[in-house]
Amino acid sequence: MTEQAKVPEIRFAGFTDPWEQRKLGELTESYSGGTPAAGESEFYGGSIPFIRSAEIAAESTELFLTEKGYESSSARMVKPGDVLYALYGATSGEVAVSRQKGAINQAILAILPRDDCDARYITAWLRKQKGYIVTTYLQGGQGNLSGVIVKNLEVSIPSLPEQQKIGFMLSHLDSLITLHQRKYDKLVVFKKSMLEKMFPKDGESVPEIRFAGFTDPWEQRKFGDCFEFLKSNTLSRAGLNGENGTARNVHYGDILIKFGDCLDGERSDLPFITDDTVLPKYAGSILREGDVIFADTAEDETAGKCVELRKLPKEPTISGLHTIPARPRFPFGTGYLGHYLNSDAYHRQLLPLMQGIKVISVSKAALQDTQVRFPGLSEQSAIGAALNEIDSLITLHQRKLELLQNIKKSLLDKMFV
Repeated sequence: MTEQAKVPEIRFAGFTDPWEQRKLGELTESYSGGTPAAGESEFYGGSIPFIRSAEIAAESTELFLTEKGYESSSARMVKPGDVLYALYGATSGEVAVSRQKGAINQAILAILPRDDCDARYITAWLRKQKGYIVTTYLQGGQGNLSGVIVKNLEVSIPSLPEQQKIGFMLSHLDSLITLHQRKYDKLVVFKKSMLEKMFPKDGESVPEIRFAGFTDPWEQRKFGDCFEFLKSNTLSRAGLNGENGTARNVHYGDILIKFGDCLDGERSDLPFITDDTVLPKYAGSILREGDVIFADTAEDETAGKCVELRKLPKEPTISGLHTIPARPRFPFGTGYLGHYLNSDAYHRQLLPLMQGIKVISVSKAALQDTQVRFPGLSEQSAIGAALNEIDSLITLHQRKLELLQNIKKSLLDKMFV
């Protein structure tokens, strides 16, 4: 390898020296731990956190050891700042800087950098190398790593100051990713709670929580009294891959995977139908604002997932394979149907009506047997607006999370030799 090749694609200003190639064992000390005998109650339930491989990045542990349990085994102590590397099981190759003081088991290798090596740099380097390590040493993911394998890994490494800058920046990026992941997770949980409380439970005429000023009981009507079914086409994905066509198509896979409770056509990137003879056949079923579409087939109980259509593309749009489009017979508040028809309050009616084992389906007849519950139009709009706002926040943090993850991936590719 030439000297020119021993530098990364991008570097911090002021660093020009070539990187060295060293074995990880030359830069660090390492050891693994052990596990006290299972079933010995006197060994567990103490005050020593017992860190297992799935908990290397956690702030707390599920199990705790007693002093007797620790002394009876080959478990070893680690402290915050030590690098923890998972050797066994589903987490093989995962790495983190420890956030707690505790004892590790035999599935974890503690890696303690020497004075000329930065812990966060080594963590980032091992994270970047995970795919290579797993592919090379675990035979496609099967088997275990070992301390000997890890110590013999060849590490490309710059001077300590440059390591520290790289390690700090990537660690800060990890913190931002964790922050947005937590915000995203909390919003998803919050929305789930709101969906449970903003629609009436079985046998009740009003929901658990309501906006101020609304006191009237909710209506309950048969699905057929509220909606009329539209015709859907049966084109497969093979006929929908064109970049241009006379119409757009909503495929059941889009409903299950791509969209939330409401399909915003301006951002949905709906595929075109490439067969120009299709549209005349379905001219009477062109979708419009406020229509809803159910996915009638899935491999789990997400069959019956629904989207409410909003901001449709300028091109005519029709519903596609394994979908059930329906049009409200009277106005509903924007966003209300998309959220209500996906709520547990409504979906519980569909579950006993679904058919199949490996592939589950819901039919128009099953939908006809359900009851639709709704308040006055003003309250519907308030509910739809509130849940749409939560969806917007969820999307915001999801996009920030994806952006940060892409930035991190790019930096991992370009900041190491």
